[in-house]
Amino acid sequence: MGKSVPQDLGQLDIRKSVVGLAMGAGAIYLLYKAIKTGIKCQPPLCSTSPICIARECPGPGERALSQEAPAFEASSVGGPKGLAIERERHGRDSGELRRLLNSLECKQDEYTKSMILHSITRCVYLLEAEASACTTDDIMLVGSMLDDKDNSVKIQALNTLKAFSGIRKFRLKIQEHSIKVLELISTIWDSELHIASLRLLNNLPLPDFAHPQLRRVMPALMEILQSNYILAQVQAIRLLSSLAQKNDLLYDILNCQVHSNFLNLFQATQPGSLLFEVLLFAERLSEGRNTPHYRAVKWHYNEKSLHEALFGDESRLADRLLALVIHPEEEVQIQACKVIVSLQCPQDMQVRPSFCQASHSYFNGE
Repeated sequence: MGKSVPQDLGQLDIRKSVVGLAMGAGAIYLLYKAIKTGIKCQPPLCSTSPICIARECPGPGERALSQEAPAFEASSVGGPKGLAIERERHGRDSGELRRLLNSLECKQDEYTKSMILHSITRCVYLLEAEASACTTDDIMLVGSMLDDKDNSVKIQALNTLKAFSGIRKFRLKIQEHSIKVLELISTIWDSELHIASLRLLNNLPLPDFAHPQLRRVMPALMEILQSNYILAQVQAIRLLSSLAQKNDLLYDILNCQVHSNFLNLFQATQPGSLLFEVLLFAERLSEGRNTPHYRAVKWHYNEKSLHEALFGDESRLADRLLALVIHPEEEVQIQACKVIVSLQCPQDMQVRPSFCQASHSYFNGE
C-alpha cells in the first residue's frame, strides 16, 4: 500500500504532461488557422477585375481601402484611397462605372461578362451622377448582351437595363429593347430569366408598337402565371394587370387559354402577395369587360379561355371570393370585396352602389 501512492502520483504527472502537450498543439493549430484565415481575408490587389464594385482603384502596389477604414480616410481630398460612392458624394467622379463599361466592350468570356454587368448594375444604383452621365450608346452596349448565347449574361443585362430605366432620359432607348425582351420570355423557359425580363417590363411604359408582340407572348405569360414559382408568377400577373387596362389587348387576355385548375390561384392557401395581385387582375378584367366600349361588341370566347374560367356560367369564382373575404390578411379581404362589387355592378353603376343589383350568374344563389 505504501509504494502505490508515489506510483499513482507519477502516472498523474505523466498524464498532465500529455494533456498539456495536446492542449499546446491544439492552441498552435488554432492560431495557425486564424492567421491563415486573416491572410485570405485581406483585400485583393486592385486590378481591372469586374469584382471591384464601386471602389476607387488605388495606385500600383497599394491595397484597396478595407471596409473597416474610417469614413474620413475614405473621403480625404486628393488621397489615393476612398470608396467611389464617397467620392461622388463630394462631387468627384470615381470613373468606376466608365471603366466597367469600357471593359464590357472588350472580348470577355461569359462569366466575366456576367460579373461586369452585375458590377455595372450596382454602380448605377450607387453612383447616381456617374450613371446619369452615361450615354444612349452605353444603353445599346448593354442591350446587345441580350443576344449573348449564355442565359446568365442575358439575365445580368436585363438587371442592368432595369437599373438604367430608373433614369428618365434612358427610358425611350430601353423601350426599343422591349420586343427582344418579350421574345426571350416566349422562347426560353428559365424562371430567373422570366423574373428579370418581367421586372424590366413592369418598370417601363410599354410602347404601342410592342402590342402585336404582346399578343403573341400572352400564352407564355399565362403559363408563367400558372407555374409554381411565386416570384415569376407575381411579376407575370403584374404585367397582365397592366395590359388588362389597354382596350386593344383586353380581349386577347380574356380569350387566352388557361388550365382547368386556374381558379386554384384564388385559394386561401396561396401566398398573400400572389393572392392580392391575382384579385387585382380579376377586378381589372371585370371592370374592363363591363365598360360600354367593350360591351358594344359581341365577343366569342374559347371554352377553355380565361373569360370562361372567371366569368362563365360554370365558373366557381364566387365560392373562392367568398372564402377570401375572411382571409387573415386585410388587403386580401379588401381586394376580394372589390372584385365582388365589380362583378355585381356594371361599370357605369359603380359610382352609385345603392343602384347595384345582384348578378344572376354569381351571388344571388340562383
